[in-house]
Amino acid sequence: MYAARVRALAATLFAALLLAVAAAGCTGGGGPPATPRSSAAPSRSGTAEDPHVLGVKIDNVAPARPQTGLDAADIVYVEQVEAGLSRLLAVYSSTLPSVIGPVRSARETDLELLRQFDRPTLAFSGAQSKLLPLIDRAPIDAVPPSKAPGAYFRNPERPAPHDLYLRPAKIPYRATRTDAVEALGMRFGAPPPGGRPAGTQTVRYPSARFAFSWSAERGRFLVSMDGSPARTAEGGRLAAATVVVQEVTVRPSDFHDRSGNTTPFTETVGAGQALVLRDGKAYDARWTRPTAGADTKLTDADGRRVDLARGPLWVVFAPRGASATATAP
Repeated sequence: MYAARVRALAATLFAALLLAVAAAGCTGGGGPPATPRSSAAPSRSGTAEDPHVLGVKIDNVAPARPQTGLDAADIVYVEQVEAGLSRLLAVYSSTLPSVIGPVRSARETDLELLRQFDRPTLAFSGAQSKLLPLIDRAPIDAVPPSKAPGAYFRNPERPAPHDLYLRPAKIPYRATRTDAVEALGMRFGAPPPGGRPAGTQTVRYPSARFAFSWSAERGRFLVSMDGSPARTAEGGRLAAATVVVQEVTVRPSDFHDRSGNTTPFTETVGAGQALVLRDGKAYDARWTRPTAGADTKLTDADGRRVDLARGPLWVVFAPRGASATATAP
C-alpha cells in the first residue's frame, strides 16, 4: 500500500513538472532574460540616437528682455521681422532649461530654416491664419499652446504680449543630448589659418542692432542688443563661442502683421558671403545651402570646411547691403 502511494505521488509530480515545462516553453520563461527597454525616449524617426532638436520662437523687443533660457540654447538664429525689428529662434538639443521665453509667433522663414534638421519640434505662441496651413504641411512637430496648454504659462511680471513662457519638459519632446550644431552637419574643431583680430562686430537692421565683442577673459563674444549688454534672466551676460554673420536676401513675403506691416522672408537657401567670429578672430567665409533639405556649409577661400569653436553658436542673418561695421580691439 505504501509503495503504491509513493508511485502515485511520483506520477503526480512528474505530470506537474511536464506542465510547468510546457508553460515555460509557451511564454519564453525558459529562455534567457528579456533585454530591458532603453530608458531613452525614442526620437521622431524611431531611434533614440537621432539628433532631434527643439526650436522656440523668442521675443526680442525691449519689454521682452532679459529672456529666460536663451543662454542654454545650442544655436540662436537672429531674424529680421516686421517694422525692421528682430526675433530669435533658439534651438535646443544638448540641454533643456526648465523655462524658456517669452515665446512669440512663428514666421514663414522658420519653416524653411528648420528644414535643415530631421523632424524638429517647434514651440511658438501662434501664427496668422494664412500661415497655419503651411505649418501643418511642414515636416515639423508644431507645439503651440493649443496642442500643449499645460506647457505654457503667463508671467504676471511681464506685460502682454511679452508674458508667455514655456516649460519644455511638458511638451512631447526629449533632448537627445547631441549638440544641435552637430545635428546641423557642422563640426567643432581648430580655427582655420589666418584671420584678423575681431574686435567688435555690429549688424544693423532698420529698427534693431546687434554687437558682438570679444572677451579674452571669458573666451566668448559678449552679445549686445540695441546698444545695451544682453543679459540672462539671472543677470549674466549672453555670450557666443562662435558668431556667423550670414549675408542673405530678405524680401517681402505674402504675409502681414496685425498693423499691416509686410512680413519679411529671409532666404536661407542659396549661397553668399559670411563672416565667422571665433577665438577672438574674424574669418571671411562662404555659406552654401543648395536645397531646403540640405545643411548649411561654411567654407574658406580654398573651399575647405570652416569649423566652429565649441559652445553656443549665434547666426545673424544680415540683409545684403545692410549696414555692418567692425571696430578694432
